[in-house]
Amino acid sequence: MTENTQPPASGPHAAPADLPTQYTPADVEGKLYERWVERGYFTADAESAKDPYTIVIPPPNVTGSLHLGHAFEHTLIDALTRRKRMQGYETLWQPGMDHAGIATQNVVERELAKEGKSRHDLGREAFVERVWQWKAESGGQISGQMRRLGDGVDWSRERFTMDEGLSRAVQTIFKRLFDDDLIYRAERIINWCPRCLTAISDIEVEYQDDEGELVSIRYGEGDDSLVVATTRAETMLGDTAVAVHPEDERYAHLVGRTVRLPLTDREIPVVADEHVDPGFGTGAVKVTPAHDPNDFEIGRRHGLPQLTVMDERGNITVHGPFQGLDRFEARSAVVAALRAEGRIVAEKRPYTHAVGHCSRCKTTVEPRLSMQWWVKVDPLARAAGDAVRDGRVAIHPKEMSSRYFEWVDNLHDWCISRQLWWGHRIPVWYGPDGEVVCVGPDEEPPAGEGWHQDTDVLDTWFSSGLWPFSTLGWPERTESVEKFYPNSVLVTGYDILFFWVARMMMFGLYAMDGTPPFHTIALHGMVRDQFGKKMSKSFGNAVNPLDWMDAYGSDAVRFTLARGANPGVDVPIGEDWVQASRNFANKVWNATRFALLNGATVEGPLPSPEELSATDRWILSRLNSVVAETDAYYDDYQFAKLSDALFHFAWDEVFDWYVELSKTTFAAGGRPAELSRRVLGEVLDVTLRLLHPVIPFVTEELWTTLTGGESVVVADWPADSGFRDAEAEREIEAVQRLVTEVRRFRADQGLQPGQRVPATLDLTGTGLAAHEEAMRALLRLQAAGDGFTATATLPVGGATVALDLSGAIDVAAERKRLTKDLAAAEKELAGTNAKLGNEAFLAKAPDQVVDKIRARRATAEEDIARITAQLARLPQTLAGPVGGAS
Repeated sequence: MTENTQPPASGPHAAPADLPTQYTPADVEGKLYERWVERGYFTADAESAKDPYTIVIPPPNVTGSLHLGHAFEHTLIDALTRRKRMQGYETLWQPGMDHAGIATQNVVERELAKEGKSRHDLGREAFVERVWQWKAESGGQISGQMRRLGDGVDWSRERFTMDEGLSRAVQTIFKRLFDDDLIYRAERIINWCPRCLTAISDIEVEYQDDEGELVSIRYGEGDDSLVVATTRAETMLGDTAVAVHPEDERYAHLVGRTVRLPLTDREIPVVADEHVDPGFGTGAVKVTPAHDPNDFEIGRRHGLPQLTVMDERGNITVHGPFQGLDRFEARSAVVAALRAEGRIVAEKRPYTHAVGHCSRCKTTVEPRLSMQWWVKVDPLARAAGDAVRDGRVAIHPKEMSSRYFEWVDNLHDWCISRQLWWGHRIPVWYGPDGEVVCVGPDEEPPAGEGWHQDTDVLDTWFSSGLWPFSTLGWPERTESVEKFYPNSVLVTGYDILFFWVARMMMFGLYAMDGTPPFHTIALHGMVRDQFGKKMSKSFGNAVNPLDWMDAYGSDAVRFTLARGANPGVDVPIGEDWVQASRNFANKVWNATRFALLNGATVEGPLPSPEELSATDRWILSRLNSVVAETDAYYDDYQFAKLSDALFHFAWDEVFDWYVELSKTTFAAGGRPAELSRRVLGEVLDVTLRLLHPVIPFVTEELWTTLTGGESVVVADWPADSGFRDAEAEREIEAVQRLVTEVRRFRADQGLQPGQRVPATLDLTGTGLAAHEEAMRALLRLQAAGDGFTATATLPVGGATVALDLSGAIDVAAERKRLTKDLAAAEKELAGTNAKLGNEAFLAKAPDQVVDKIRARRATAEEDIARITAQLARLPQTLAGPVGGAS
C-alpha cells in the first residue's frame, strides 16, 4: 500500500468547514498560482544533485495570445513536468517568446500607418526602437494567460529570441556555419510576399482553393507548334523554353529547335526534360525559370536564361504594353492579347486550384528569383535522420517517424534571409572591392569607407532552432547547459515536425558535438471543434480558452484537453465536454469535503491488511493498480488514457462505490470506522496526488486541507507498493454486480431511486453477508417485517433478493405499459421476418438494406426477451398508485 511520505503538519488539519460548500475556481486559482511562484516551486537549480528533467516551451509569438492549441500543448507539458517534479527530478520547464519577425513588423507598421507614416519615414534604427517599445508595452500578453492556465514554468529563466544572450548564440552559429561552408549566398526561387516585401518560409505559406482560369496557349506555327496550359498567363513574358519528356514521340522532331514566344519577338528552345509528365495535359510545359521553382531547376539543367518580369510588388517590368500593370491586371491583359492573336486554344473558367497565400497578410505568394542567404542542409539533415535511426532520439508515436524521414531525407537548402528590419541582422559586411566578411560576436566589423552590413535579417526559425541550448546560456558552457541539455522530451504538434523540430535537430547536433537536443519527440495532434472541423475565426468556430476558464475554471479546460490527447491524433473539443469536466472537479471537491466531514485522515500509519475489511482491502488494491496504470500511461504519453483511468477510478470506484459502501461503517463507529477513515484518507491523498498534474488547482486546495502538507506541487508522487488483493476485488465485484442488477430491476419496475421497499436477501454461500447492511442502504431495501410477502424474486450470482412491491408500484398500469411495448416489438419482428422471408425482396434489395432489416429484427428479438422478463417479474397482486418514498 502507498503512504504519504511528506509528513503532515503538526496539529489538527484544516476543518472541512473551511472548505466552501461549493467549489468556485475564481476564488482559488489566481492566489494558488502566485503562491507557487513566490515559493519558487517552478525554479530550477542548475547546481542540484537531482537528476534533470527538461522541457522547453515551443516559444509562442510575441504578438500572440493564448488559443486552444496553446492551452492543449501547455496542459500536456505541465502535466509531465509536475509529475517529474513530484518524482524528485530537478525539473525545468523553460519559458520564452519568439520575436516573430514578419508578424511583429506588420503589427508595428499598421500602428505607424494610423499615424500616416511608414517605417521608411522613421528609418531602420528608429523603426527597430519603435518595435522594442511596442514589445515592452503590448507584447507578451500570453505570459499572463499562461499563468491563468497554471503553467509551472521557471519565470526566472524567461527568454526572448532577440535578447542579448540569444542574439549572441545566433551570431555564433551563423559564423560557424559560414566558416564551415554551410552557409552561402545565391540566387534561387523563393516564396515572395509582395505585401510584406520579403521572402517567407514554407510554413508561412497557407494554401487554399482559389477560383482562377486555365488557358491553353499555342506556341509556334502549324506542325511545329506546341500547346501549353497555365493559370498564370502573365508569367509567359518570362518564358525561356518549352519542355517535353525525352521519350514523348509527339514532340521528338521539335527537341533542339525553337518556337516563337507569342506577344514577343523572341525565339525559345524546345528542351527534353524528365521532369515533364507526358500524360498530363498536352505533355508540353512552358518554362519560366525566374518565376517557378520547378522551372528554375529545368533552367539550371539546360542553361536557360532567367528573365525576371515582375518587381518586388508584383508589377510587370517587361518593356511593352503590359509594363507597370499589377500581376493580376496583366494576367487578364495578356489573355486578351493572346486571344486577339488567335493563340488561345482553350479556356477553363472558373478553374479551382490550390494557391499559396502569406499567412500574415493573406496576399497571394509569388515564386520569385532572388539573391538570398541559404543553409546547405544536406550534411545537417543527414545527421538529423541518423539520430532517429540509431535510437538516440525516439519519435512518439512511432508511426510518425516515416513522416520525419520523408522530410529530412529530401530536405532542400534552406533560405534563411528575410527582407525585414525586425530580426537578427545577418552578420556579414561587404567591402568596396567586393570583399565579404562574416563577423562573430567577439569580433569588430570592418570599418572604413565603402563597408556596409547586409540589410537582411534571419528567418525566425533560425533563432528558434537554437532554442533548446541558446536559452541555457550557449555558446558559453554554463552550468545550465551542463545540467539541462539535452532536453528530456519535446512536446509539440505534428504540424511543425518539419519546420521547427527538424531545424532544432540539425542545429543541436551541429552545435553540441553530436548530442541531439532531446531524447524523445512526443507529437500531438491539432485541436478541432466537436465536429472535427479545424477551428478558425473565418469558420466562426474559434474558441478563446480564457472564456471557458472564466466560465468553468482552468482545471475543467485542462482536463477536457488531456482526455482528448491521444498521441499524434487531432483532438475534437466542445463546450459540453468542458462542462462535464467542471462537474468532475465539483465531484472531487464535494466527495473530499464529505470525507473530511466523516473524519477521513492521513494521520498515523496505514493499518495492516489483516485488520481491514474486504471493502478497505479492495480499494487499496485498486488504488495501487491505478498508480501503476497511470505511470505506464505517462511513460507512453497516453494522456487520454491516463485521464480516463483516473476519472473512472475517482468518480466510479472511490466516490460512487467505496464512499457509499463505507457509510454504514462510519455510522456504526468503533474500530472498523477508525480503520476505514484512515483508508479513505489514504485513498484521497493518493488520488489527489495522481490527479494533480492534470487538474492542479482543485487538487492543491483539497490536498493541503486533507493532509496539512505544504503543497501537493512538491509532495511525493505516489508509488505502487505492489499490494494486491484479488480475493477482495472479486468479493466487491460480486457486491457491485448484485447492487447493479437490483438497481436495474427497480428501474424496470418504475421505482423511484429513493423509494424504499421491504426485501429479504439470501446470501448463503456467497461470502457477501458482511456487506448486507451496506447493500440494503445502497438499494433502499428495508427489513422484511410481519406480513412480508415476496411479490418478486431476483436471483443474482448465487444470492436471492426477494422484494415485496405491493403498494410500491401500480402493477396494472405497469403491466399495461409493458404489454403495449411487447405488442409493438412483436409487430416489428413479424414485419422484418416477412421481408427477410421474401425471396423476391432479397434478390432485388441492396445488401445494406437487407443488413439494416436484419439489425432491426435482432433489436426486436432483444426487446421481446427483455419485456417478457419484466412482465414475468411483475407481482401477481394488483396494487394501487405508487406511494411516496420514505
